[in-house]
Amino acid sequence: MSDLGKLQSELLARITAATDEAALEALRVEALGKKGSISELLKTLGSISPEERKVRGPALNGLRDAVADAIAGRKAQLGDAALDARLKSETVDVSLPPRPTAQGSVHPISQVLEEITAIFADMGFAVAEGPDVEFDDYNFTKLNIPPNHPARQMQDTFYMSGGEVGKEANVLRTHTSPVQVRTMLAQKPPIRVISPGRAYRVDSDATHSPMFHQVEALVVDRGIHLGHLKWTIEEFCKAFFEIDAIELRARPSFFPFTEPSLEWDMRCDRSVPGQIKFGQGNDWLELGGSGMVNPKVLSGCGIDPAQYSGFAFGFGLDRMAMLKYAIPDIRGFFESDIRWLKHYGFAALDIPTLYGGLSK
Repeated sequence: MSDLGKLQSELLARITAATDEAALEALRVEALGKKGSISELLKTLGSISPEERKVRGPALNGLRDAVADAIAGRKAQLGDAALDARLKSETVDVSLPPRPTAQGSVHPISQVLEEITAIFADMGFAVAEGPDVEFDDYNFTKLNIPPNHPARQMQDTFYMSGGEVGKEANVLRTHTSPVQVRTMLAQKPPIRVISPGRAYRVDSDATHSPMFHQVEALVVDRGIHLGHLKWTIEEFCKAFFEIDAIELRARPSFFPFTEPSLEWDMRCDRSVPGQIKFGQGNDWLELGGSGMVNPKVLSGCGIDPAQYSGFAFGFGLDRMAMLKYAIPDIRGFFESDIRWLKHYGFAALDIPTLYGGLSK
């Protein structure tokens, strides 16, 4: 057995002295390979007597296992040493700032919509929504605009195929007023809602777009009068334009769905080109239309005009964004120009915290 002990000591010493994995692999082939020294000794077991095989067989297997374990252990040591050396030679400066990443922004329309929704929520208004493709009956007839009425010519729009105008026809809504109709048909007073959303008309220039955005407000209750309408618009304008005092001017107008009908202007100063100062100056800036809900509209929606009255008004979201953020051309809202979006886009803001409305 002294020959096996001597061979084991020699192989283990060489394994311990191996300096890289290539030398270690050469030792493995020399000892455990098909023609290795230990493999050759194992082949001799068949030529000895059974008594000798019982003694020499376990000794040879033990030698093989010891050498294999030593090779695996040394290989792990060499791997750890190589990793330590690489980690010591490669350094990362963690003080460097991170690479800039592309960051989106809030579109001005979305920004203004969030602001207006928060302001009206603070005044107790709920948000009502409706479809963009609307019944002709809801878009016109129930708003006191029957077929062939001249007021329809002011809202030439996009009719969908099929149906008869004034009855089953469908149309891309020309305003968000049909949402008010749906609200009055679905619930009884008191009603206090705003209806923001898209609207569509055949109109296109620097201040008009075939698709635009509106927000309309509706209040229906007992004893509602024009004083409530004026106060609501004043409070909204002060909050939206972030001023302490404003001066409004009402002009008589005509809308089939309100009686009387008013258009509102706000005092402003436009003496400096490209700038508008609200609440001061000698100029007037148009805001939007309004009025007391026409009794015919209330009756058509199942509300008794002898008991209830209401007011409604509407502003263009695109126009409000243009006024507040000095955007000169409405067409930029819809062109998806990345330069325009970077210039007029907004970082994400906590609107409920700013206005306190949605958190209540």
